[in-house]
Amino acid sequence: MKNQADFLEIVNTGYQFKGDRVKIGSAMLEGEVVAGADVFLPLRTLNRHGLIAGATGTGKTKTLQMLSEHLSDNSVPVLLMDIKGDLSGIAASGAMNDKIKERCQLIQVDWQPAAFPTELMTLSNEKGIRLRATVSEFGPVLLSKILGLNDTQAGLVSMIFKYCDDNQLPLLDLKDFIKVLQFVGNEGKAEIEKSYGKISTTSTGTILRKVIELQQQGADVFFGERSFEVEDLMRISDDGRGMINIIRVTDMQDRPKLFSTFMLQLLAELYATCPEEGDLDKPKLILFIDEAHLIFKEATEALMQQIETVIKLIRSKGVGIYFCTQNPQDIPAPILSQLGLKVQHALRAFTAADRKTIKQAAENFPETEFYQTDELLTQMGIGEALVTLLNEKGIPTPLVHTLLCPPRSRMDVLSEDEIQSLVSASKLASKYAKEIDSESAYEILNAKLQEAAERTGTAEAPQSGKRVVKEESFFDNPVVKQVGRTAASVITRSLLGALGLGGRSRKRNLW
Repeated sequence: MKNQADFLEIVNTGYQFKGDRVKIGSAMLEGEVVAGADVFLPLRTLNRHGLIAGATGTGKTKTLQMLSEHLSDNSVPVLLMDIKGDLSGIAASGAMNDKIKERCQLIQVDWQPAAFPTELMTLSNEKGIRLRATVSEFGPVLLSKILGLNDTQAGLVSMIFKYCDDNQLPLLDLKDFIKVLQFVGNEGKAEIEKSYGKISTTSTGTILRKVIELQQQGADVFFGERSFEVEDLMRISDDGRGMINIIRVTDMQDRPKLFSTFMLQLLAELYATCPEEGDLDKPKLILFIDEAHLIFKEATEALMQQIETVIKLIRSKGVGIYFCTQNPQDIPAPILSQLGLKVQHALRAFTAADRKTIKQAAENFPETEFYQTDELLTQMGIGEALVTLLNEKGIPTPLVHTLLCPPRSRMDVLSEDEIQSLVSASKLASKYAKEIDSESAYEILNAKLQEAAERTGTAEAPQSGKRVVKEESFFDNPVVKQVGRTAASVITRSLLGALGLGGRSRKRNLW
């Protein structure tokens, strides 16, 4: 039997911190909890990002829930991506049962049920605060990355943004962008080429096809006004706890373009909006990205470099990003090396490939004389995890097999009536509920075309005003016809489901 006294001393020395800390569980040795071997997280280092990984059913979601509760109690706002739809219960109190009672006795914690201040948000028409952003806020670089454009096509997008800036044509939603794209490829092409250079009809057709592809995944719901202000993610409740913002994206798994579009905009806006803070006593915001493999799955090398850059830089703005996934190998190595906290739940070894993955995962942890890490990874029970993090000096703490604290909120979903009640009581719901349709490029160009048609008398004038009025059949448009003629020669690309920078912030333009 390994020396428990030595183990206890190593844990107590490695997990004692000077600043504020929270207890997440107790260390285990040879499958048994060691009394007094408490495992703490220092709030000061939580902006150094992290990873929560493990096979399905090992307790990752409850770990997210427990960490969010601790952060809220310490006045740190949280943003959760709820892809599976099982995090809404954090807004309701939990209930004691025999399993919770037994666990709390083992790790020596006083468990009290609690509900936490919660805002439900949505990118679609589900119940919750509607999140939107304008095309202009994305900027040409970020929008081009979302659409997966080449350098020539991205240059044309930049020209369109410049033309709209010079001519006071606000780009608010995708209808505005499509209208300008049609205009520069048709009626306004000759005039615009005099000032902005040659315009390729093939490029305009390709860009339009990419935008239509994005629309088919519901992006029209996301692009528009009123734009969401990232400061509203950093609110403190009336009782001094950090707000837990849950973005309900349960319907996004089959619409990766929309999910990636939102993630790119959110991170770009957070980076642009938040001032440099250095090392704070506690983070300003912690972001948990569940099912992180959806972001990295199709990322190019260039985008991966940008993601790595934002991971490094956003830390100094007081924002921590935590990736949650089943397999730690889902996270690219350059990004994995930037993550300070690692909470590894059990992995399953059913195939030779699984065993290879487990061996690689074990090699990413600090060496220890107390565990055979690769074997332990397959033997841990539900709610147990291997934990290591960076201490206040930036040194990795000892690897510990930890029995984690149970959440104090409900470990189940809210009912529809509870969701409706929560949304109705929200202070932000009314602010973002109404969709604003300001005069923008769509209306302005319609009016310009109408005036030209009335002067020449050669065509029926398009109606101005409400954008619901249809001036012509969509498929009669010359640009759309060009798409049809060239579609067979254009290689279809999927949207880059990855993070990136380049968005034009409401606050300031970084790039």
